[in-house]
Amino acid sequence: MADTEASVAAGCLENLKGYVKTRKGTILAAEILISFIILICYAASLYGGYSAVAICEMVFAIIFFVVFMMEMDKSIKINWIWSDFIRATIGAALYLITSLICVIGGAGDGARIAGGVFGLLAGILFAYDAYTIFLVIKSTRQHTAAPTDDRV
Repeated sequence: MADTEASVAAGCLENLKGYVKTRKGTILAAEILISFIILICYAASLYGGYSAVAICEMVFAIIFFVVFMMEMDKSIKINWIWSDFIRATIGAALYLITSLICVIGGAGDGARIAGGVFGLLAGILFAYDAYTIFLVIKSTRQHTAAPTDDRV
């Protein structure tokens, strides 16, 4: 039994190492890390209410990271590409909006301003993720050429 658990853990660790080396894995790992940094900054500020965006986006990024790392997207029948695109687009918009509010109105609260600056970087990262997902969606669409002959 211990050998089975050890082999499962080793297989999971190998999946983790392999997935983090991919472009999508690196982006998701960076999203988790920067969301955690933003969460710490907002928790240390006088206004902790902005941490809800960081918590939600970090949890969603962890869920998608685990699903893609363990290749559960092939067995669970959901349109994962569109779900990930919507997650990244909403995350970019929320981070940019809340970060601008924090940077503009955070006078005297250094942790809030730091969270806002990291939030702007996270907004750019989430927007880049949405852009890369959009390129995948665009490349997988099947288009048929319209007929060009003049015959009716």
